[in-house]
Amino acid sequence: MLRKVISLLVLGAACASARASGPAWMEVRSPHFTVVTDAGEKEGRRVADQFERMRWVFQTLFPKSNVDPIAPILVIAVRHKEEMLALEPAIYREKGQVSLVGLFLHSNDKNFILLRTDSGDEQHPYAAVYHEYTHLELGTEGMPLWLNEGLAEFFQNTVIQNKDVRVGEVSADNILYLRQNRLIPLPVLFQVDANSPYYHEEQKGTIFYAEAWVLTHYLEITDFNQHTNRIGTYLGLINQNEDSVRAATEAFGDLKQLQSVLDDYIGHGQYMFFRMNSAAAPIDAEKLAVTPLTEPQADAVRADFLAYSGRRDDARTLLTEVLKADPKNEPAHETMGLIESRDGHREEAEKWYAEAVALDPASYLAQFHLAEESMAGGDTSPAIEDELRAAIRTNPRFAPAYDSLAVLYGRRRDKLDQAHMLELAAIQLEPANVNYRLNMANILTEQQKFDDAIHVLQGAEEVARSALEADVVHRVLAQVEDNKAQTELWKKEQAEAQVHATVMTKLPDAAPVKLKHPTETQHGPDLVASGVIRGVHCNGPGVLELSVESEKGTVLLYSNDAYAIDFRAMNFTPKDAIHPCQDLEGMKARVHYFATADTSVGGQITIVALWK
Repeated sequence: MLRKVISLLVLGAACASARASGPAWMEVRSPHFTVVTDAGEKEGRRVADQFERMRWVFQTLFPKSNVDPIAPILVIAVRHKEEMLALEPAIYREKGQVSLVGLFLHSNDKNFILLRTDSGDEQHPYAAVYHEYTHLELGTEGMPLWLNEGLAEFFQNTVIQNKDVRVGEVSADNILYLRQNRLIPLPVLFQVDANSPYYHEEQKGTIFYAEAWVLTHYLEITDFNQHTNRIGTYLGLINQNEDSVRAATEAFGDLKQLQSVLDDYIGHGQYMFFRMNSAAAPIDAEKLAVTPLTEPQADAVRADFLAYSGRRDDARTLLTEVLKADPKNEPAHETMGLIESRDGHREEAEKWYAEAVALDPASYLAQFHLAEESMAGGDTSPAIEDELRAAIRTNPRFAPAYDSLAVLYGRRRDKLDQAHMLELAAIQLEPANVNYRLNMANILTEQQKFDDAIHVLQGAEEVARSALEADVVHRVLAQVEDNKAQTELWKKEQAEAQVHATVMTKLPDAAPVKLKHPTETQHGPDLVASGVIRGVHCNGPGVLELSVESEKGTVLLYSNDAYAIDFRAMNFTPKDAIHPCQDLEGMKARVHYFATADTSVGGQITIVALWK
């Protein structure tokens, strides 16, 4: 039997509208899933029921894990192959590609599962449901593809009945196929990636999926029987950037011997599975809420999936028809914003997101994306803070909004403590998100809490899911450690030279000078000018004026007490104390300041960070 199930773990043909598909579309809502389907109410309830039951299985198997992702889960259940073809990513529409019955699509703000209800698998009729949900629950991004798909295949053969669950049942079709065909050599299997013909081409994909399943099944069962954890050992080595083949050799032993054992396992005909009692699963499909959808509503859902899967032109075409029929369709405006954003049209994206917010102020995703687009354009206005706060109020579990607000506050020295707490909330909601930990480390570094930043980055190394993520964390960690060392050395030398007593070159015969600019305590946002320091002028004891020149223009800044300025050497160690009157002219710097009542200048200096 040719393999029908495959999953897609990356974000990235005319598309017929729902009105041409015949049967009406409807939405079925369960406590943790939304199912949109044209397969009828009965089938919609069954799909939602199966997802809820599989969620219960994962919750029972992994009681310490949070089985509910931050982003909502939308299931699109279509009746047959033609409808699947109209929605699936372009690569799978090419001749000779694997025929899909299920597809998982993940982004930081949404989770999609697309599946066919006519899979034709009598032994495991909900295999596609369980397969795609496994990808979502196990968070397999960065995992070697054979294990990624092997685990999904392992759980897809689950059988859920009223009071009984059997996890990891054997796939008779897989066993038959493996007995009739030559296996992929294990070193080759371990190196298959998303670009390999074993992942896309129908003939090669069939043996890849079957072999990935049987190897995973063998390892899961024998690890359980022998009280070992070879899969865990293997993943630990992978997370340490070990080559997949070398990691397999260290974790599983000699690969030639493992290949021989696997051949015997396929041929011996006796296979174990795990049994669970599901009588306590609190699920009643008859109580699920069902809502009919209009044609434009159904088409807006399908267009959203097309946009997230990379078929933006098809999505735009479908949305144009939706908006003609229903100009106030909020999800359609939101998806148009996504399309324009990914096409690099930021102003157009902002317009669509703003219209979506106007249509539905309770849409936390529209509020969030509107703020994101504004921030990408360099905007730091109070409106962005309001939009992110609104997104958090509407959905307190939506971690990306906390992260974005932390990044916004991280640009202001008077908001760094709040930025710290917001980023901490994001990490608590999504502990495995490496980007949140990197942003937290940046905030702590800005506060010169280097040890805390290092601790956060060490935690990021532990949760990194790919070699790329691990490499980024390692490089940032090295930068923070170097920054810490340089800062500590500089502080020591400053102290030894009694820098606070000698930082300014006093003009011995200078008469008292009337202050030209007001002395104020910081009361506004922290502003930054980056460029080259020019026009340094010392006007009496402690009075300093300078300009920062950059491609964006020149900013005139001042301080009436240079002793209070926080001078920092970022990538070098000063040979002596820093003397502003003599040393600053022509140096590259990042100067922090705040606006004062004197509008003739940019503001009053707080920090001067110097580079060479």
